[in-house]
Amino acid sequence: MCEPKQAPGGRDEAPRRLKPAQLLFEPPEAVSDPEHFFDLEKIEDPRELLARSTELALAFRAAADRATEFQAVAAAQLADPRRFDRLPTAVIAERAEWSEDYAKKMVEFGRELQRGSSPVD
Repeated sequence: MCEPKQAPGGRDEAPRRLKPAQLLFEPPEAVSDPEHFFDLEKIEDPRELLARSTELALAFRAAADRATEFQAVAAAQLADPRRFDRLPTAVIAERAEWSEDYAKKMVEFGRELQRGSSPVD
């Protein structure tokens, strides 16, 4: 699935590093150990390491795609002209830390998702 993505350096300001959301199924000690990542550091067999890290990469990509869809639907709902409390695209962009052009694309993508149509890749 190909969603709109903000171009690097799209803003005039220096890019901000966002703190990733805490992964709820990781044990608390994983947060305190920066080298810990789903026990991958403990796997010695390169075949097993490749297989497990590939599984995780695919799962994270799927999760990121799904989260992006939820962002798009939320943006479309917030911009819905039928809402008395609708938000301008600029405000949605600011809240989501997107450019205004990207927010417009996300609103449209969200509307497509709400209509049940699949986006064209």
